[in-house]
Amino acid sequence: MNITGYHHVGLRVGDMERSLKFYTEGLGGKVIDSFPMAGSGATIYMVELAKGTVVELLPGGTDEAELNARFAHIALSVDDAESAYEQALNAGATSRTAPNKVKRESMTRINAFVFAPAGEIIEFFQVIQ
Repeated sequence: MNITGYHHVGLRVGDMERSLKFYTEGLGGKVIDSFPMAGSGATIYMVELAKGTVVELLPGGTDEAELNARFAHIALSVDDAESAYEQALNAGATSRTAPNKVKRESMTRINAFVFAPAGEIIEFFQVIQ
């Protein structure tokens, strides 16, 4: 088995319309698939933000495991972290951490974090060198 990258990150969202609008209109993603969620009939959306970078938006669940599901953040590789941050804020996100340039031995990067509409954290990650 070879892992070649990540296919998608699944996010449970409470307000599907708001989250779908944020990821499509706000961040420029494209719905590449949608299908009914087993059991509930609610719709699941697969939104491609860039080639090979997909966010799966799942309607909020009711079982305990689904209600308690957590993840740290989604890191999106971008060519301009500052403009991605501003674009997200203009689309309804709130700031967690403003763009910050960090120099390490192996790379220099600019990253910024926002809270998206369902409370998920998105990191915009730009490699400088």
